[in-house]
Amino acid sequence: MKTVNRRTVLGGAVAAAAGIVWGGAGRAAAAPPPVPVSVPDLTALRRDLHAHPEAPGREARTAAVVAGRLRAAGLAVTTDVGGHGVVAVLHGTRPGRTVAYRADMDAVPPQDIVGGGTAAAHLCGHDIHTTVAVGVAEALARQRSRHGHGHELSGSVVFLFQPAEEALAGARALLDAGVLERHGVEEIHALHCGPFPVGQFAVTPGYGLPGQDRAEIRLAGVAGAAAGAARRLAADIAALATVTPPQTPAELEKMVADVRTPDGPLARFVAVRARAEEATVRVSFRCWPQERYVGIREEIRRLAGACAGASVTFPAAPFPAMVCPEPEARALARHLRGTLGRQSVTELHAAFPFNGEDFALYLDRVPGTYTFLGVRTPGAPVTTAYPHYPDFTPDERAIGTGVRAMTGWIAERTRRG
Repeated sequence: MKTVNRRTVLGGAVAAAAGIVWGGAGRAAAAPPPVPVSVPDLTALRRDLHAHPEAPGREARTAAVVAGRLRAAGLAVTTDVGGHGVVAVLHGTRPGRTVAYRADMDAVPPQDIVGGGTAAAHLCGHDIHTTVAVGVAEALARQRSRHGHGHELSGSVVFLFQPAEEALAGARALLDAGVLERHGVEEIHALHCGPFPVGQFAVTPGYGLPGQDRAEIRLAGVAGAAAGAARRLAADIAALATVTPPQTPAELEKMVADVRTPDGPLARFVAVRARAEEATVRVSFRCWPQERYVGIREEIRRLAGACAGASVTFPAAPFPAMVCPEPEARALARHLRGTLGRQSVTELHAAFPFNGEDFALYLDRVPGTYTFLGVRTPGAPVTTAYPHYPDFTPDERAIGTGVRAMTGWIAERTRRG
């Protein structure tokens, strides 16, 4: 999960995590017999990935480990897609739909760790995401092998193990490689670790994460005077923000509560970072809803216009917001409540202001879901479940919960109905 500010980020029912997780369909009456997947084995995989973090675009070892597991499970595997991406396909034994499941593999680069770091580290939970996706693939492969028992896997599942999410580059690389079109993907799904209790999922109907826009303003004039004007302009632009990054655990807790509040303080926001570098002001900003980018660009031009000789450029169109379709998110919520119980689901009514996700690019092509997997241990500080914090320590019981939920969900979505 990519952050707009390098020093600020978002960035129950867990009995199965003790040893065996069971895959199941969304409706209890239609649930297939248990499909055993060893959670201790998956936990060991996560710990191996965690011990070998690889920065965005450098995920060679991680990709090799993932590809080996998927081939052993019987999937058709293609490597080196869009860099170190791994694409694995599992065909069911009955006709059905083609559904994709995405996991990101890269670690957080040191400059994006809150407070700074010295090396890349798995402080965003991508090792959890990758492990859950491997577990889902292995569970569905075993479900397919139950041919003749009336519970065969339908359709096809395309697993996308994506590089370079932290750089907001990996999704574009896979899309440019044609992964959706080549496999006829009809929808796509993903989980991301979030600061919610382990055993709980946070669905995002109509919400998701904001995009990002950038501006650069160059000021003319004598060096010293221009530098002073740049500092004042940066302060004026920063004042456009309606939200500021949380600085304390209490403020982080409030943000987690605010995103679950209908019509709350984060239903609409502008988050701005502006810094002066001699006679240049560099700005990055996020808005919700994304239509607000037009107005914020106008405000930046207006403020810059007060400085004689200022030139404003916007290097590119805003990176799109990730907006999760309501029908699919609500269907997932029903599935989770039916599979794991009503207490397993909470709903977000706003977006976290300081983070973006290149999963947005997939959802611009096909419908799907992006859901937060709770990884907070009961009683643990909120920073242990907030990605990019140096003490980020996700509860590994979330692996079993994630595999159980997503195995049934993906199997359900491949069936035509």
